[in-house]
Amino acid sequence: MEARHSTEERLAIIPARGGSKAVPRKNVLPLCGKPLIAWTIEAAVAASSVDRVVVSTDDPEIGAVAEKFGAGVIWRPEEISGDLASSEAALLHALDHLAEMEGYRPSHVVFLQCTSPLTIADDIDATVERLERENADTALAVTDFHYFLWRWDESDSAVGINHDKRVRPMRQQREPNYRETGAVYVMNADGFRERKHRFFGKTVMQVIPPERCLEVDEPVDFRIAEVLLRDRLQKARIEKLPAPVSAVVFDFDGVMTDNRVLVQQDGSEAVYCNRGDGWGISRLREEGIPMLVLSTEENPVVAARCQKLDIRCLQGFREKLVPLREWLHEHAIDPRHVIYLGNDENDVACLEFVGCGAVVSDAHEIAVPAADIVLESRGGKGAVREVCHLVLQRLKRSATMP
Repeated sequence: MEARHSTEERLAIIPARGGSKAVPRKNVLPLCGKPLIAWTIEAAVAASSVDRVVVSTDDPEIGAVAEKFGAGVIWRPEEISGDLASSEAALLHALDHLAEMEGYRPSHVVFLQCTSPLTIADDIDATVERLERENADTALAVTDFHYFLWRWDESDSAVGINHDKRVRPMRQQREPNYRETGAVYVMNADGFRERKHRFFGKTVMQVIPPERCLEVDEPVDFRIAEVLLRDRLQKARIEKLPAPVSAVVFDFDGVMTDNRVLVQQDGSEAVYCNRGDGWGISRLREEGIPMLVLSTEENPVVAARCQKLDIRCLQGFREKLVPLREWLHEHAIDPRHVIYLGNDENDVACLEFVGCGAVVSDAHEIAVPAADIVLESRGGKGAVREVCHLVLQRLKRSATMP
């Protein structure tokens, strides 16, 4: 097949074996609500410098996750899928497979590690840009390294590796050192196929912030990654909130409740709610934020809960956007400064109408694409309080900005 080789074609390859001894099934274990490998795939797909993303794997579950999150799959043969198989072998196999099956020969290979979930698209783009700007053959992501390294010598005495143990210069006085992050590598594709290793010719480094440099190899690494990712996601959610926040509107079923209902012998209904919601709502009320509950169902339990929370409730509307528009007009509130929290198909129009649409973590798949924010909490399990907390953080940040 005739090769199609473009000087602008950059292929991202993410090797991911099914076997992992330290952490079994590591590449598909959940991390902040997504499989570990999904974070790298999403970063690659979002990178403007990458034209195509593939995952090289021997595992059907990894292959299914790869396709779900937007990557192609290249099935790796058994002989290069064992513990001792190199990443280079997987990369070369992927390149040979695409050349043979499609005549596809990219100009550059962007090698990404699925065990580096903190990598973002900007890190990938910056490393590619560094290689091209400096006319280099290979590039890698690194981070600053300011520590003293030691080893044992032949007489079992500790000696310095990157320093003279007799001299203890201050950090500012030492020559800069850099640690390979293991997250991003970029290579000229033809040179890589010829040399068969990731560092050849002129190699350049792109410095990445240390908070985005973590390889998940041991169970403790998962816990560290969880903390760092949650902090990043929290900041990202806050940034998506309108400024200022002029109102917050809540759906009821599946948001203030967990969507379950208790039907008693007399036909009356009861629902499960979260007491923490009241704390969040009271704090927003103290800040002078108007709030509304908007429900399709007309049920006394909705009115009772809203009366308890001292929040206005409108219910019994099949088309919820109509009363939402009227309420906002009545209070002279700009929809662009409104947050709407929903969970289902009947919330889509409202989610798309306001400045920031949010859904609970277990929202219906139809509602999720219409939202700007997907919460960590499930409906009835603290979702309302989570939104209130985000708003309070947004208000706090706005108050400290010049």
